[in-house]
Amino acid sequence: MGKPGRTAASQGGRVGNALSGLAVALGCVLFLGGFVWGAVLYQPYTVPTDSMDPTVKAGDRVLAERIDGDEVRRGDVVVFQDSVWSDVPMVKRVVGVGGDKVACCDKQGRLTVNGESVDEPYLKDQGPDSQSPFKETTVPQDKLFLLGDHRIDSVDSRVHLQDGDHGAVARADVNARVDAVAWPMDGFGMLARPGGFAAMPGGISEQGPLRPVAIATVAGAVLILAGAAYGPIARRAGRGGRD
Repeated sequence: MGKPGRTAASQGGRVGNALSGLAVALGCVLFLGGFVWGAVLYQPYTVPTDSMDPTVKAGDRVLAERIDGDEVRRGDVVVFQDSVWSDVPMVKRVVGVGGDKVACCDKQGRLTVNGESVDEPYLKDQGPDSQSPFKETTVPQDKLFLLGDHRIDSVDSRVHLQDGDHGAVARADVNARVDAVAWPMDGFGMLARPGGFAAMPGGISEQGPLRPVAIATVAGAVLILAGAAYGPIARRAGRGGRD
């Protein structure tokens, strides 16, 4: 006849094994689901120049949400490709959309959009000498006016003002919106929201689903590791109890 202690221990072991199996199964669902979800929604890019410094720097790896050009809002940092600008994808900030009147600068050296000065704390430099003045231009419909955050060292819509579309880029040329810096680790994190454009018509874009994607993936990995570790830990504990 078996001893009650051994019976309870064996029952506890079966329950533990069942729970560990459930943890591994759930972890696989979360990990794989989060990974696939992220791969479908996001695309990694390497930033080609320092024109967006300090928001993102040359060589940074960023995660950009795949979006349609119609979803772009003022303040978004976007990845786009325009044959007039470059043969490779570029990264710039949207400061004006179709119908906007964009100019630089007010007395404090700030950009103006439809006559309203815009606070841009993310710029490389601040003050009257932080960006080159240009005359007011009206952004054509279905176009975007793009500037770099390093205004004194950025080839952007200001340089292309003499082009037929007033330096603007078609919404259809936008491939993605940058949500976060993935590498290097000292710059890792989500991009700050562009509050200076929040009060304008249309507001600003909501942050993409990168955070819940990351949480699901990390939680899945933790559950897999915890479930897989149960067996060895339980066996070691069992041997220790018999010693």
